[in-house]
Order: sequence, then C-alpha cells, then structure tokens
Amino acid sequence: MIQQISRFHLVFLILVVAVTLSLLFSTPAQAAAKLKIVTATTDMAALAEEVGGDHIEVESIARGYQDPHYVEAKPSFLLKLRKADLLIVVGLQLEIGWLPPLITQSGNPRIQVGAPGYLDASQFAEILEIPTGTVTRAMGDVHPLGNPHYWLEPENGRRIARGIQQKLAEIRPEDKVFFEQRFQSFSRRLTVAEKNWDDQMKPFRGRNVITYHRSWPNFTKRFGLNVVNYVEPRPGIPPSPGHTLDLIGMMRRENVKVILVEPYFDLKTPKSIASQTGAQVVVLLPSVGGEKEVTDYFKLFDYDVALLTKAFKAAQ
Repeated sequence: MIQQISRFHLVFLILVVAVTLSLLFSTPAQAAAKLKIVTATTDMAALAEEVGGDHIEVESIARGYQDPHYVEAKPSFLLKLRKADLLIVVGLQLEIGWLPPLITQSGNPRIQVGAPGYLDASQFAEILEIPTGTVTRAMGDVHPLGNPHYWLEPENGRRIARGIQQKLAEIRPEDKVFFEQRFQSFSRRLTVAEKNWDDQMKPFRGRNVITYHRSWPNFTKRFGLNVVNYVEPRPGIPPSPGHTLDLIGMMRRENVKVILVEPYFDLKTPKSIASQTGAQVVVLLPSVGGEKEVTDYFKLFDYDVALLTKAFKAAQ
C-alpha cells in the first residue's frame, strides 16, 4: 500500500513538473501565431514590414517591376487571400481591374470591403490630381478619386505606416506597444533619410521634366520639380507620332533635359525623343522591388534620388 502511494506521488510529481515546464517554455498559440497580411503592392508590404516586424508575415500580390494597374489574376493569389488576417490595398481604383474579383472569390469574410481586415491605405495620404469635373473614357485612364501613386512621398509613407500601426494594434491589442515602438523607430529613421534626400535634390528644385505616365505628382511636388508634359498623350494611351513631334518641339523650346520613365514601359519612344533633344532618359522605380537591391522603402528613394541627381548633373 505504501509502495503504491509512493508510486502515485511520483507519477503526480512528474506530471506537475511536465506541466510547469510546458507553461514556462511555451507561449499561447494566439501570441505565437504571426498575423498574415496580404498587400496589393510591394510598397504597402514594405511599410507593413516596418511596423509589424517579426510579428507578421506579409506577401504582396503585385511585383515591384510590374505595372500595378495591370496584374494578371492567378489562382495562387486566392490561397494567399483566403488565409489573410489583413488585406492592405492602395485604393483610388488602382487595383480595380484585377483585385475585386479575387477578394470576392477568396471566400475570406475578414478581408471583404468594409470588413475589419480590409485596409485602404489611401485614406491616410495626401491625394493629388483629384478631378473636379466629369471624368470620361475620352480622357484616358484618369482616376476619378485622385492619383493613386501617393506613396512616392515620404510624408505619405509615414502617414500610411501610422495607419497600418493602428490597424495592427486593433487586430492584435496585446502587441500594441510593440507596433507603436516599431512605428516610432521607422518615423525617426525616415526623418533622417528625408533630410538627406532633400539636401541631394535641393540644387535641382524648379527643374522641368517630362514623365511617361502620371506616376510622379507626389514625388515631384516633394522635391520641387515641374512636370511640363507626358510621353503619353493621355493617361494609358500609347504615344502617337503627332504627340511625339509636339513633345520634341516643346522640349527644344523650353530646354527640358530629363525624361522619367517607369520600368514597365517601352523605352523606344523616350529614347527617340531624347536623341533629338539631348535629354537624359531616367528609368525611375515607382515601387520597392523594381530592382533586386531595392528591398525596402528607404532604398526605393535612395535609388531614385541617386539616379535623378546624376541625370540632372549630366544634363547641365
């Protein structure tokens, strides 16, 4: 009998020790699980990573070298969306041609428009080029809610990051302090980087440039550049011979020496214009991941500012 009791006590003690060790060296499943975030573009993913750190897993649907207006919908995207806790979109109808059907078909109630897991980042940013009159197809691919390339202004990046921080804290309140600390660190580093970019661009404020598409209003406003015309006669409309000739004449008259082109457009027309005007063609990146070395939001501006200042110096 005594031997049986001792054996019982021994088994009980082992169970107590096992449970205690389990509690000490494990964390609750909810705390250990990373929030699954899907973003429409790499830029939103980069800003989410700045705030979420190792508490999130984030994937972008569009690649940094793609035109985000035109992304081929793939079945694999549905699987990503089905598992997502949060979907972050650029909004302003940038993704209207491909994302809405994917959201609906994903069957994920968390990320439907208006649900707690759907975040439109445009609500946090300064939006430019909002049409004041009636928008028609004759105007080309004009966005009736304003220009969606707003992330190309560091202050908007800060505002978006703050919005993401607030949403993450709402979804995972126990990590609120962590997300706040990550945002504050990002904001401080961005302040330092902004001064550096502004200093590099300061000698070239007031310069006139041509851009291929209307991707750069926030960027050019920030750095004091004047966009005087576009390679496209209207947004989304390929350049015509007549418009190209008019553009060449205007650039010669006004001594415009820099043409900004996104990486997904054909360089044939911009190079032809440059050869007849002595201008520099600069392939600027609108998004993180447009080149392999551009892996985060800071490196995007580092890359573009470096290319642009080099072009302006060469054009002097």
